[in-house]
Formats: sequence, structure tokens, C-alpha cells
Amino acid sequence: MTGAHPPVIRTPDQRIRVFVSSTLRELQDERRAARAAIERLRLAPVMFELGARPHPPRELYRSYLAQSDVFVGIYAASYGWVAPDEAVSGLEDEYNLAPRDMPKLIYIKAVDARDERLEELIARIRTDDTAAYLPFHDADHLEEQVAGDLATLLAERFDESKVTQDAAADPAEAAALATRLPTPYTTTIGREGDIAALRDLLAAGTHRVISLIGPGGIGKSRLAIETALATTDIFPDGTSFVPLEGVLEAGLLLPTIAYGLGIRDNGEAALEERISRALEGRRVLVVLDNFEQIVDAAPVLVRLYDAAPTATFLVTSRIVLRIRGEQVYEVRGLTTPVDNLPASVDPATRSSAVALFVDRARAVKPGFEVTTDNAGDVADICRRLEGLPLAIELAAAKMRVLTPHGIAERLQRSLPLLTAAVRDLPERHRTMRATIEWSVGLLPEVQRCMLQDLGVFATRFTLEAVEAIGAGRPWGGDAVDTLAALVDGSLVAQTDIEGREIYSLLAIVREYAIGALEDSGEADQVRAAHADYYVGLVDAVAPGLQGLGQAEAVGRLGLELSNLRAAVRHLIYTNRLDDAGAFAWSLLIYWWISGFFAEVRLWMLELLEKQQPISQHTRAIAWFFVLWGEMWQRPSEQVVAGLGECIRLFTEAGDENAAAMALAARATARVQLADIDAGKADEELREAVEKLHAAGNSWAEAITVVSLGRLAWVRGDTAAALEHFDRATAVASASGDLFTTSVAGNIRARLNFVRGEIDAAEREFIETLLLSIRLHYDEGVAYGLEGVCAVAAARADAWRAAALAVAAGMIRHRIGVFDVEAFTVHVPHLEILRARDPQAVADGERAGAQLSMAEAVELALPADAWAEVATRMHRW
Repeated sequence: MTGAHPPVIRTPDQRIRVFVSSTLRELQDERRAARAAIERLRLAPVMFELGARPHPPRELYRSYLAQSDVFVGIYAASYGWVAPDEAVSGLEDEYNLAPRDMPKLIYIKAVDARDERLEELIARIRTDDTAAYLPFHDADHLEEQVAGDLATLLAERFDESKVTQDAAADPAEAAALATRLPTPYTTTIGREGDIAALRDLLAAGTHRVISLIGPGGIGKSRLAIETALATTDIFPDGTSFVPLEGVLEAGLLLPTIAYGLGIRDNGEAALEERISRALEGRRVLVVLDNFEQIVDAAPVLVRLYDAAPTATFLVTSRIVLRIRGEQVYEVRGLTTPVDNLPASVDPATRSSAVALFVDRARAVKPGFEVTTDNAGDVADICRRLEGLPLAIELAAAKMRVLTPHGIAERLQRSLPLLTAAVRDLPERHRTMRATIEWSVGLLPEVQRCMLQDLGVFATRFTLEAVEAIGAGRPWGGDAVDTLAALVDGSLVAQTDIEGREIYSLLAIVREYAIGALEDSGEADQVRAAHADYYVGLVDAVAPGLQGLGQAEAVGRLGLELSNLRAAVRHLIYTNRLDDAGAFAWSLLIYWWISGFFAEVRLWMLELLEKQQPISQHTRAIAWFFVLWGEMWQRPSEQVVAGLGECIRLFTEAGDENAAAMALAARATARVQLADIDAGKADEELREAVEKLHAAGNSWAEAITVVSLGRLAWVRGDTAAALEHFDRATAVASASGDLFTTSVAGNIRARLNFVRGEIDAAEREFIETLLLSIRLHYDEGVAYGLEGVCAVAAARADAWRAAALAVAAGMIRHRIGVFDVEAFTVHVPHLEILRARDPQAVADGERAGAQLSMAEAVELALPADAWAEVATRMHRW
């Protein structure tokens, strides 16, 4: 009788599930668009390519359909492949198998010709009263259609009242939480008591740092995520998740926290000060995951919570931080069957360890259940693994090839021997490491070799990167199947980010892998291959930073950030110092736009401290990055002289372009001095502009012309300043440099506003606001909102001006930007309105404090401009 039902093959999670049916290759872009629309609504897309590999296709989509709530069909020209012994294609079979009462949304793409059998299927669908039939033109159109139609469908079919109430409470917070907290792809089991206890600790508000302490694999990260999800009401100003597993230097703690909080480090202020100001007065939770690698940096947290006592840090670590204000919470293993009793066959009375084993075993062996025959073995497995969740998951993954008895027997033989070999580790950590080694020991040699090699990657990686490091490795000719086997064995995780398949190792598995690779004596070889791949990637992507592909290049590099860090580390570690300098220099625009100067400075100091021979060009690069922050934060004649040395070194190395950039930096440094030599600075900036123009470096030329404009404005020559800003905007715009166009355009708009050109200023404020949204540039959004606020205030629109001023101030607070004194064009007009109409201003300020960023932007923009960016803002 068991064969009468399809096996249960679990979908990625247990939210409302939307099954997507389409041809795979013909509609690849449309599938990505549909998935984006579904995930935008925080629903779960159920798609064929996300399924487990061991199951036959028909068995897989039958099981997925049985667990789904909504059917989405996307059809274009192709009817799809008809398998041997089948009468219909998988496309039609999926539609036929969808339950009669399942709501169906069908989207038909406009094409010149269509397969005859697909035309017949579409004709049949038109007569189906459970299906909605809708046309679409392209992937972008489809995404909006699917999102809107699903929202309408949910409103009609489900109890909307609670959903509406919850979403209305704080949509900005909900969106931020969805993007910043990882979403577990499997059910969390056995942690209800821990989550409740941690919620009580966090609600009390008496502990500034709560540390979840336990060995690797015990589930600290998962518990931290679930706790954060369960305490959003306690932290009304937001929750941020900051992964630290790829951070190996204590000096990188602050840059990494800043990145997690959305704070851009442009070198103009001390990063610790910006973070403290961003957290000050806000009830926020910052989750710091895998702190044990940089525990020496823990005193930084004391300084942060002293400056911002309403912020709370939830830390996961294998060791106690031992700092003032820390509350230690020991994370224990899951409960196991007691007194040598077998596992319970009744799900209601099972220990949490057994429940986890059963849940994960079913993912690879559908229909698995605890019986009287295997209950003793299941209990023995869970006890022997001491309730360690990761160890249990690794053991359960072997259910694909072994019985519970086979797993228990092998653990009994192997585990004591393996733990004896690692006696220097704490007891549970020995068990976890031994379980990994046991699990790896069951793999074929080629898979073991790949797992070791994957240890060189930081946090996540792509298939292309894996294939690149495989040259000359035993698995190099079969990377796809070997990687798939490691995914199936739960040693490698697979997820999707922005339509790309991404892979990762858990921290303890990576630790094991890199240790084994180093023991093999081949670590440097694989590190070199890793660095070479990312050097090549940067060579391919970096040119786009200066032109029309700027936003795409910034996004691509952001996805690879952890491995860019690792590549620099590999280059410096292996004394490829000139390569490391060239790598950092080629990404200068990315460091500028995304704000990573403090981080690059640490790398360059390490490079200089190596006391190895380096070229003059590399030395100039290193000193340029080291001096950048000093130029803004601690300006001095020594900094000016140091940048002069960079000019000399670049010139002697034959790089006139870089020398001109250093000249522009030296002129900017002069402006920061207490005793400003404005004439000398102006002369050097003009010389730099000429040289950069001759070199064809439009990005640096535009940025330097902006500096000329600022200097002219400070000197009171507004006509010259406007001329400079006009030129900077024209140069940046012509090359497709969105960032500099936004910066220059916003300053020009402010100058036009001061000159009384209100209409011109408004147009440019709106344009720069739209550009900042395209770049995901929070600081630019704040400046744009302030600009539109100034225009509204000048036109006596008191409520709107006040609301925008507060909304912009909230963004400034969140990202730690406090340069209001230099950009106060809106303040005088708003104060005049406050005196004239205090009630309207007060009402606007109250409303502004409740606006999400998307709502503030919508208030600032005309309807047609808002329509252009509405989708992007709601994803933000």
C-alpha cells in the first residue's frame, strides 16, 4: 500500500508555496522574474531546479505539487519534451496533476509562433474556471504581473486582517529584516525553550552583550537567527545580522559591522564614531555570528555599547568574550533518549535529537519512520553524537546509502578512534570534528579532495569559481557531479542569490577542510588558484565601475566581497605583494562607492610590514590607501608630504594617471588643514584635472572637478563653483558614472537652490535621488530627500517639508552620517515655516518619523518618477 502515494520530498521551507511550471531553458529569465516576485511577497517558490537530485523528475514535481498552495504556469512557444513512454510533456503533466481546487495563475508570453500542442493546452486552460489567464511581454512585465496577482489572490483567499495589521505596523522594518537575516531552509527543531529564555533576557534590557557559547555544530548560528526573528517587537529600530566567519583579523571587526549596518566608510570620519552615532538612541539588535576568530577585538563592543546603550549585541562564539556587560548563554545539545531506551515511535514523545534525525532522514529517504526495529539504532546514533545538531544532520544524510543500523555500527567503530586523535579539543568539539571526519571518510577519494580544496573559499562561492580552482586537481574534470554529491551529503549548502546558484560551507566544516588541505601540503597551490580566479574576475568586472555598467559591477563585486577579501589575504600571505597592490588599486572606485577604505588600509599596512621587495608602484598604492583616512580624520603637513611621495613614486613608475589622482588627493588634503592654502590647492586640482582628462580617466576627472567646485564655493565664487559642478556632471554623465553624477548633481542643485533657481534645483534633486536609488546609495537618498525638502519649504509646503526632513534625518542616523553643517540648505526655510505654521510642521515631523524609506521617497517624487523606482524601493 505504501506505493500508492508519492514520496514526501520537502520543499525549501514551509511558507505558502507557489509552484512554478514552465520550460526550463526557453523561459530562464521569466523563471527568475517569477521567483523574484514570489520572494518579494515572502512566499516560497517551488521550482523544479531547486529539487533534490536523487528523485526522478516526475516523482519530484508530483510531490512538490502535492505540497504547494498556488500553481503558476508560464508558457511561450515551446510545448516541452515528451519523455519516453509518456503521452504528454512535463509541462502539460504538471498542469494535469495540479489539484482541481488549487488556484492557478497562467501567463502567456506574446510570441510569433507556438507549438501546436501548446496551443491545444492553452485552449483547454481557457475553459478552466479555476485558472486566471493573462498575457505578458517580457520578464520585467511578468514580475510585476505575478507579484500583483499573487497579492490579490492572497487577499481573496486568506484571512487578510491580521496580515494587513502586522505589515502596516512597520513595513520598512519587515523589509529590512527579510533582507538582513538569513532564512533557514530547514525546520528548526528542539530550540523552543532556548528561544523563549533568550527572548526573556533580551526583553529585560539589562545585558548589552549576550553570548551564545558552544562548540562548532551545536546550532549557535541557527539559534541566534531564530531568536532574532522572534524578538522583532523588542527591537523596533531593526535587527542586523553580521557574519564574521570570513573575518580573520581583529582590525576588520569595525568595517564588517559597518557594512552590515549599511554604513559607508569613505574615510572622512572615524568608523567607530560613525557606528556609535548610527546606533545611538536606537533600540536595535546586532547579531555577530562566529566571533571566536577575532575575540581579541571584543573590547570594541564595550566602547560601542557605552556610546549607544540602547543597542544590544547577540554574539555567537565558541569561547567566552570576557568583557564587561556580557551575559553568557551556554548552548547545549538537543535532548537524547535517556537510560539506553530506544527512540520513541510516537512523534509526540520523541526527544528533540531523534525528531531532528527523522526530519533530516526524510529529506533523503522519503517515508522514513522510527519503528520498533530501528528505534534502538536511532537512539544510539543520537546519544553517540551527544545531541549535536550538525553531527546528527551529517549522520542522517547517510540514510541515502545506509540503514540506521549501518550508521550506528560505523559510528561505534569509528567515533572513539577519531575522538582519541583530537584530545586537545573540548569534549563536544571533539565529537563534532570526529563526526565530520567520519562523514568525510565515507566519501570517495575525489570527493574528499574537493571538500578540502573548497576550504580556501570564504563564506560562499559559485560553480564557476569551483571549476576555476579545479585545474590539475583530481576532481577537476568532474566538478559539477562531485559538488552535487557533497551537496547531497549535507557537507556543502546550496542556495540561490539573485538568480545565481551559490554554495557555502558551515564554519566548522570549512575549518576541517582547510586543516586537511594544509596537512596535505597543497594549500598554497589551491590558494594561488583561488587568488588567480578572483584577480581575473576583478580584471573583467572592474572596468565597468567607470561607465554604464557601474551599478551592475558594484552589485557583482558585493556578492563576491568575502572572496575578494580572501584573495587579497592569499596574495599577501604568499608574498605576491605586487599582485595584491594591483588588485586593491583596480578596485579603488568600488572601495569608494561601497565604503571599504578602513579595510583596504589594514591590508596595505600588512603588505608594507612584510618587509619584502615591492615595486615603487605597489609602495605608492599602499601609502595612498594608508594616508586616505588620515587626510580626512587627522590632516597634517605630514599627510600632505606623504601624498607628495606617492606622486613621486607613481611618476617614476611611469603611471601618470595614478600620479594625477595622488596630486588631486594632496590638494584635497591641503584644504583640510587648519591653515588652508586655497590658492595652492586650486592650482594642484586644476593641474590634476588636466592630467586626468589627458589620461582618459573620466571618473577621477569628474570627482576632482567636484573638489574644485567645492573649493570655489567655500571661497565665495559661486559662479565658478556652478561652472565646475556643470562640468563634473557632464563628464560623469557622459561616461555613465552614476555615482559621481549623483554627487556632483546634488551639490549643483544645492548651489542652484541657494541662488534662487528653485525649479532647476528641484529637477536635479529628483534626478540625483533616482540615481542614488539605482546605486542602493543610502547617503545619496538622504541628500536627495533633503533637497526636495528644501524646495517644499521654499514653496511653503510645511507638512511635506517637515516630513521629508525627519525621514532624511532618520536615514542619516541609521548610517552614521552627521555632516549636516555642510548641507543645511533646507534648514533655514523650514525654520521660517515652523514660526509661521508650527502645527503643520509638527504634524509633518510626526508623520515623517513613521515613514519607511520607500514611503519617504514616494512622498518626495512625482508620480511618474515614483513609478520608475517603486519596485526597486520595495525590494530595498
